Amino acid sequence: MSSGLRLFLRQKKAVAGFIIIAALCLTALLAPVLAPGDPAQRVGRSHQPPTAEHVFGTTKMGRDVYSQFVWGARPSLAVGFATGLAITALGTAIGLIAGYFGGRTDAVLDLTTNAVLVIPNIPLLILLASFAGTVGPMAIMAIIALTSWPWGARMTRAQTLSLKSREFVVAARMVGEPWWRIVFVEILPNLVPLIGINLVGSIIYAIVAQTTLEYLGFGDPLNVTWGTMLYNAQNSSAIIVGAWWDIGAPAIGIAIVGLGLALLNFTFDEIANPQLRSGPALSRWLRLNRLRARELRAAR
Repeated sequence: MSSGLRLFLRQKKAVAGFIIIAALCLTALLAPVLAPGDPAQRVGRSHQPPTAEHVFGTTKMGRDVYSQFVWGARPSLAVGFATGLAITALGTAIGLIAGYFGGRTDAVLDLTTNAVLVIPNIPLLILLASFAGTVGPMAIMAIIALTSWPWGARMTRAQTLSLKSREFVVAARMVGEPWWRIVFVEILPNLVPLIGINLVGSIIYAIVAQTTLEYLGFGDPLNVTWGTMLYNAQNSSAIIVGAWWDIGAPAIGIAIVGLGLALLNFTFDEIANPQLRSGPALSRWLRLNRLRARELRAAR
């Protein structure tokens, strides 16, 4: 087991974040078992509060909020994770190529990255979605992925520029190693913590961006997702009529996903930057010193 993995497992934040994300993913995978039936089916009265029969209450159309929450986790998490992977892969590839090859290649890719980076993402997403009309999950994923990679590319490029002048990379070039082996064997493994940070941040952003587009009405209202749940709840004035459960269930689901990913992100930060681990170590050292001082006073 590598030292990074051991450090990851020792972190309570990492374990808690992993459990949260794993539980939500398992809930989405087991949707046919946990919530059998059609989530769009009318099963109760309009805006019925949570009861034993409908634990999350019902919507204005009498649909079970729990069933919609479980089934809505599937596309929301799928689009979030798939888009996060696409953003990370695209940004890592562009950053590696620009940082390693340098020269004209770096100048062109850096100019492209800066041009996309200064464009406000959310307004651009809304503009593209408005031209496309009602868009499905795949279109939303493509729009987010193609407009959100520059941040990861900038980080990867900067780190690659630093690594390619290190002794082990210079030695690999001197012995005649091909460029692809230097990039994938010598440089890429040293970027794993940075890639992890980029991946987690991209997933969080993708889920929020998807929810934003669907909440604004650019998603397919017939698809059950957490974003369309919020859109339908807003259209039915759920908050005004006091049906807090209608909007609370998807909002809490998104918040829990963000919490779990943020906990994982904190751990990747500590792995990538050992200086961040000095805080917990200092706290343990101070507690140990206080305990020893207390024992000395008791011995006297």
